[in-house]
Amino acid sequence: MVFIRKSADPTPLVDAVFSVVAMAKKDKLENGDENVVDATIGSLYADDGKLVALHTVFDHYDAIDQRVKAAYAAGLKGNPSYREAVYEWVIAPSKADLCHSVIATPGGTGAISVAVTTFLGAGETLIIPEIAWGSYRLMANENGMKTATYHMFDGDQFNLGSVKETVRKVMQEQDRVVIIVNDPCHNPTGYSMTVQEWQELIAFMNECSKTHPCIIINDIAYIDYSNDTDHVHDYMDTFNGISDNVLITVCSSCSKTLTSYGLRCGAATILAKKEESVREVEVIMEKKARATWSNIPNAAMENFTWVVRENREAFEAEKQEYIDLMKQRSSLFLKEAKECGLEVYPYKEGFFVTLKIEDNSVRDKVHEALIEKHIYTVKVNHGIRVAVCSLPLRKTGGLAKVMKETEDSVLKG
Repeated sequence: MVFIRKSADPTPLVDAVFSVVAMAKKDKLENGDENVVDATIGSLYADDGKLVALHTVFDHYDAIDQRVKAAYAAGLKGNPSYREAVYEWVIAPSKADLCHSVIATPGGTGAISVAVTTFLGAGETLIIPEIAWGSYRLMANENGMKTATYHMFDGDQFNLGSVKETVRKVMQEQDRVVIIVNDPCHNPTGYSMTVQEWQELIAFMNECSKTHPCIIINDIAYIDYSNDTDHVHDYMDTFNGISDNVLITVCSSCSKTLTSYGLRCGAATILAKKEESVREVEVIMEKKARATWSNIPNAAMENFTWVVRENREAFEAEKQEYIDLMKQRSSLFLKEAKECGLEVYPYKEGFFVTLKIEDNSVRDKVHEALIEKHIYTVKVNHGIRVAVCSLPLRKTGGLAKVMKETEDSVLKG
């Protein structure tokens, strides 16, 4: 007798990240940390190998009254002060001026999930990057949706041509367009689109919106670790050019921003030309919140609000130290990759660099060969992800050369 719903996929989940993380941990215990290169972890680690928990975030969190930590949030959409602070932090640094609302969510994952299930139903198609965070596809599958993919790159630039081709095909099959754009600091390649690329994307969405409602889900999980924090929000200025039939949901994550991965705090910010468009989405997202997680941690919202309003200068200064550290790591890796001819996808900033291996069967062999050398990475579609966010500088030097030698060895058979 089967108890699960008929539409459920009974295949056990094998997470590409957590499974290899476990292998790396086991190897370090058996052979010593210094003999293992662990480039798997998608969290920020200092060069001493310890998880970063920013003092400017957690000193205040630790001091929050236990009753505040125990209390329910003020509402299903989140605490009003938190929702205001999210808008101030995420959107206000740009010149974007649209009708808006903010829904508090359990992390960036919750924001993307509630967006996907608000805009699409079973049998409909979600458009995602070909090289992407695997959970996009899992969210679609678990909700009975299909996925269509667009190629990320045309040379060293965003492949708008592929986006157009994919969107037009989906438009022939359904009455709406829902596309995920993970930018800036794309996971896993570290690419960030230019303002011009965003202008062209918005112009295309406007064209499509003459016959189909168009929704952009902008996943900005890593935005606060851009190398150019002063201008990283500039692309949002292009949002002012959307038509009445285009809506944007910006999905943000306190997990990355505040190095508070386990507190599960994030937000979906809804942006549109018309207030009624925002309101209809807000209503559905609030009901989904009630039916799924009810409300998110009260103290996490209170802490975010305090950090970005009362402690902003100190927080940004401490965060900058780790942005600089990641830049050191990525610059060294990319320099050595260029010197030895190791091909990577176009990287600009962020937590990850990805080796370009278009043949997934070759990728699998290279991944296994690296493990044999006690080098742990994460397989992604058409590539291998290197987490510079957690890779100590002392282990970054020389890594590209070993990876190139390993790839060459695999190709030679």
